[in-house]
Amino acid sequence: MVKKHIVVAVTGGIAAYKACDLVSRLSKKDYEIKVIMSEHAMKFVAPITFEALSHNKCETSLFDETNEDPIAHITLAKWADAFVIVPATANIIAKAAHGLADDLVSTTALACYSKKLLCPAMNVHMYENETTQLNLETLKELGWQIVEPQEGLLACQDVGKGKLAAVDTIEKAIDNLFAKPLLQGKKVMVSAGPTCESLDPVRFISNHSSGKQGYAIAQAAKQMGAEVTLIHGPVNLPDLHGVKMIEAQSAQDMFDRFKESYADQDYIIMAAAVSDYRPKEIHAQKMKKKEDEMTIELVKNPDILAWLGQHKKEGQILCGFAMETENLEHNAKEKLKKKNCDLLVANNLFTKGAGFQTSTNVVTIFFPDKKIDLEPMSKEEVGRYILTTMKELEEKHVSCD
Repeated sequence: MVKKHIVVAVTGGIAAYKACDLVSRLSKKDYEIKVIMSEHAMKFVAPITFEALSHNKCETSLFDETNEDPIAHITLAKWADAFVIVPATANIIAKAAHGLADDLVSTTALACYSKKLLCPAMNVHMYENETTQLNLETLKELGWQIVEPQEGLLACQDVGKGKLAAVDTIEKAIDNLFAKPLLQGKKVMVSAGPTCESLDPVRFISNHSSGKQGYAIAQAAKQMGAEVTLIHGPVNLPDLHGVKMIEAQSAQDMFDRFKESYADQDYIIMAAAVSDYRPKEIHAQKMKKKEDEMTIELVKNPDILAWLGQHKKEGQILCGFAMETENLEHNAKEKLKKKNCDLLVANNLFTKGAGFQTSTNVVTIFFPDKKIDLEPMSKEEVGRYILTTMKELEEKHVSCD
């Protein structure tokens, strides 16, 4: 068997010593490992340690006069089947997110077009800083896979999230990079974001949905090997690379887009927050403020999820979403049954870490015969869980047939 090539990039955090265990484990598998280190990483671990564990030279400098290869970062980038940064400091995360390249690790990262994975490790306040979180979101959108850090007692004696993931977890994530994609050959259609119902050329009725959960599901589906279509309302999010993007302004627009494309999809995930009603009349000109009160007559929008449930093709798996403020379980079970969904993902707007505009979610997944309560996790992790569950449901249906 031809060994897969992995470049392990070690940056300057206290967790650098754990990379030794990881390299040792990977070297005993069907991988060939080359380690590169940042200048600060060498303050924690000596390069000779990684040379002994990987059986390859450990590169440490962009300008190493003893190196026969004058452009080692390009050679390494082309050689790698996977590029793994462990531990990934806030500094390298920021550099990678913004294309900065001023040392061996960052230049190799920028030049590398193989599978890429990073494992953050830092102080909890640095990790939770909005800038770091935005940088991680950018990297996810660029195709990087992230192994989330753990919560616990950190080296600085703070307690919180920022501890490097367990080596077992990182090793499994690397193995999964080379596993057959779970959703290879599948077609997945996802909806995301709000819809906007115009009152006049200036005003509209909408909601607070950011589209982050739907986008995270679409991104996860793409990473899992699926052919993905994302039908989205007006959102402030960049297009996803490799995903077919379809914009829909109103509920009727979104309904029309689904009717055009739903029939050949394997999985349909209705994560958009679709307006239930629209103004009966759309004014051609801006409405002027005349009276103390104004009455706007609304009419019902098409129920896209119900229509999809009624027209579900043989073998299709349909997932609905429900955001509630009260009676979550009762309302979710009713919606699951009424809309003919195979599963329904529900959350409570008032639960910390759930709801609109967040990067995390806290959900319960309902099925006709059971429910599963998930712990708080990133929206991408929620997406992967939903997709894996849909795959399991599909396989169960096939075995029953």
